[in-house]
Amino acid sequence: MRSAAHATKPKKDLKNLSINSILAVLLLAVFWMSLFVGRYSIDPYTVLLIITAQILAPFHLVQHTWPAVLDTVIWQVRFPRTLAAVLVGAGLAVSGATFQGTFRNPLVSESILGVSAGALVGASIGILLGRGPFTIQLLSFGFGILAVAMTFSISRVYKANPTLVLVLAGIVVGSLFSAISALIKYVADPYSKLPDLVFWQMGSFGQISLTDVYVTAPILLIGIAALMLVRWRLNILSMGDEEAVALGIDTKTLRIVVILCATLITAAAVAISGVIAWVGLIIPHIGRMLVGPDHKKLLPTSVLIGGSFMLGVDIICRNVTTSEIPVSIVTSLIGVPIFLILLKRGKESWS
Repeated sequence: MRSAAHATKPKKDLKNLSINSILAVLLLAVFWMSLFVGRYSIDPYTVLLIITAQILAPFHLVQHTWPAVLDTVIWQVRFPRTLAAVLVGAGLAVSGATFQGTFRNPLVSESILGVSAGALVGASIGILLGRGPFTIQLLSFGFGILAVAMTFSISRVYKANPTLVLVLAGIVVGSLFSAISALIKYVADPYSKLPDLVFWQMGSFGQISLTDVYVTAPILLIGIAALMLVRWRLNILSMGDEEAVALGIDTKTLRIVVILCATLITAAAVAISGVIAWVGLIIPHIGRMLVGPDHKKLLPTSVLIGGSFMLGVDIICRNVTTSEIPVSIVTSLIGVPIFLILLKRGKESWS
């Protein structure tokens, strides 16, 4: 029996490696496609020349034979939004998977716990005050933490079904912050501030610059890396506090660290792209269908799926119509039927 178990593990590891390799290739392919697909069409060979010229610029090995405007399109418009889409998609997917494992609830996401609504209020206040990207991000993170703390506190007060109370508490807190966000829009100047607030609420990568990426990328990467380092502990945490304590895990400290990291990721994503729905809920479920519930495998897979999914959505948003479609509209149109299919199939992979 033991030899059979040892023989099965390498096969599973090889399968997971193959799946992640395919997903990594898919992510690179979608990333490459996003650089030359758009209303201003650029052929892939020219994009390759532009990228090569930038990399080998100190050596002057590539002759500049294309219009200078193409450099602007690639490096000032498409590359920043493409990179941001990958980071935001990967971050929201990891955040959703982490919240689901931490609270032992497959219906939990950053939006259900109120993090997105809280972070949106913080970003809205920053925009209303006319602050820069750093202040907006700081306010977004602070209010995201506040929303999670309120949700957690409310769920501890009532002694009913903890899973149900947690979801209901998140809905209440999210509704509260949504109302505050609506009030901020109501008092905002309709010509200078209101359009920016609407942009944050519906989600978009259309106004992202390299500066935004430089400010936000380190925060997203640090949050994702921290969760990756403790992902094996999420398996123990998802078993329940009694089992975790018996195995020597400080559940209180671990839960605080994990929630802070996931909230940091969500808040940073909201600060750069606004609120984007459904990604943190459906991507972890798709990941479990592919590699199972083990967080050591689930989190890396969620990163790859989330990045590819968000890039694909962004390509759709900027190419389907003459004007750019808000990201949350497309993610909701895609996410709702996918989630209904997952519910109908009743996947046992969660347990």
